[in-house]
Amino acid sequence: MLMEFRTLPSLIRDHALASPQRAALVVGQRSMDYAALDQRMDQVAAALAANGVAAGESIAICASTSIEYAAVFLGALRAGVVVAPLSPSSTPQGLARMIDDAQARFLFTDADCAALVAEALALNVRPTRCVLLDDSTPGEPLGAWLASPGLGGDLPDAANVTPQSAFNIIYSSGTTGEPKGIVQSHGMRWAHIQRGVNYGYGGDTVTLLSTPLYSNTTLVVFIPTLAYGGTVVLMPKFEAGDYLKLAQALRVTHTMLVPVQYQRLLARPDFDGFDLSSFRIKFCTSAPFAANLKADVLLRWPGGLVEFYGMTEGGGTCILEAHLHPDKLHTVGRPALNHDIRLIDEAGHEVGPLEAGEVVGHSSSMMTGYHGQPEKTREAEWFDATGKRFIRTGDVGRFDAEGFLTLFDRRKDMIISGGFNIYPSDLEGVLAAHPEVLEVAVVGVPSEAWGETPVAFVVRKAAGLPPHAGNHPDDAVSVMEWANGQLGRTQRVSAVLWVDELPRSAIGKVLKRALRDRYAATGK
Repeated sequence: MLMEFRTLPSLIRDHALASPQRAALVVGQRSMDYAALDQRMDQVAAALAANGVAAGESIAICASTSIEYAAVFLGALRAGVVVAPLSPSSTPQGLARMIDDAQARFLFTDADCAALVAEALALNVRPTRCVLLDDSTPGEPLGAWLASPGLGGDLPDAANVTPQSAFNIIYSSGTTGEPKGIVQSHGMRWAHIQRGVNYGYGGDTVTLLSTPLYSNTTLVVFIPTLAYGGTVVLMPKFEAGDYLKLAQALRVTHTMLVPVQYQRLLARPDFDGFDLSSFRIKFCTSAPFAANLKADVLLRWPGGLVEFYGMTEGGGTCILEAHLHPDKLHTVGRPALNHDIRLIDEAGHEVGPLEAGEVVGHSSSMMTGYHGQPEKTREAEWFDATGKRFIRTGDVGRFDAEGFLTLFDRRKDMIISGGFNIYPSDLEGVLAAHPEVLEVAVVGVPSEAWGETPVAFVVRKAAGLPPHAGNHPDDAVSVMEWANGQLGRTQRVSAVLWVDELPRSAIGKVLKRALRDRYAATGK
């Protein structure tokens, strides 16, 4: 049953009144209870209003994970202000463009990002005032800003926030080009909160998060935890051993991890020695989640396992409740309730049953559009014959007879060799089964003979060896020959290249563009 729309700040206010001393945020040895969080959110909202930031305008945050980061984010929402959380791994030029695109009146940062932010602001033509979340570097500290003249102790009137009001602007990673600002609404976040009733959120929830706060991956679990009055434990940096110690000590019930984190956790020799019996649900999203890894999680880690497939842009979501469908681990599940997921061909026509096509989706939780980029927004949209709006994912998949979606690859990653379509995931699946292979990514590179040809970048399963130790070309050839013996004639890889690690984004996505660029520059 659908609940009446509420904003996240109003729900936090309810918890502050009902359970003021319950921990809301925990980072390391520090914590903030609901009463203190609610008060700090009021202070942030009042300071923004006193400094002329109106509802619907925006601020930006570029900082490491901290209690202050979370409190400023939530306080801005209370004022009806839109938050643009920005990646500290951006270049100064990229950060400057995002600050300008978001039209951020204030930028909140910390010591870890101060140098980057200073370079970005020097390039930025828009006047943006900088506030420090800590006191470790010169500048305007948060405490002084919160007590800035003109506050007078009065809170601003409650912002008139509707489901259509902008909640945040999430910037795409920029791995495929210029980052785009994805505007997400309060209605979209409310849909995520409503979905939480299925996953055991409540006042006794303890959620452990180790992905960054600027990532939508983190927010889809961070937000429902606070909405239901639970405790969010934030790790500024993921380390497998520390994660397991925290999970055991704090009796964690919920978590969001990306596939590479699951892989690193389960690869630890001491994993099975930790008591993880408190877990109710573990979530995963953002990158391909191998069926054998899902099976290992189900076998060795108590609690349910839920995979979300979708885009930051919204549109449509598929959900795989892996613990309920252990025979469907090769899929990303079925469309969520009231989510319309369809498949289209290259001409934009819907494909027939059991045929492959590009995934497009419609739901109540779609982005408003790319901020300030109407042309990019139009490129991301598809409309059916009735005019219904869908978001294009760029992913190629196929539904089975029971409505479960299997993904093949990103359309842009598909390799066309000699006129044949090759899905890198098919090749990666074969190579991953080789006993010497830990991780693999296949990309298409230019070929005079075939137009494109597949090349595999492989991390060797060689625990304890220093970089490149034993990674001889002859060994790579033997792996290639082994794989090609199992692949179709048109699928065969033309080279296997050893690498120490695959390049990844902050949330674990393999950066295939970086691999293609590397090959173009060095041929290896």
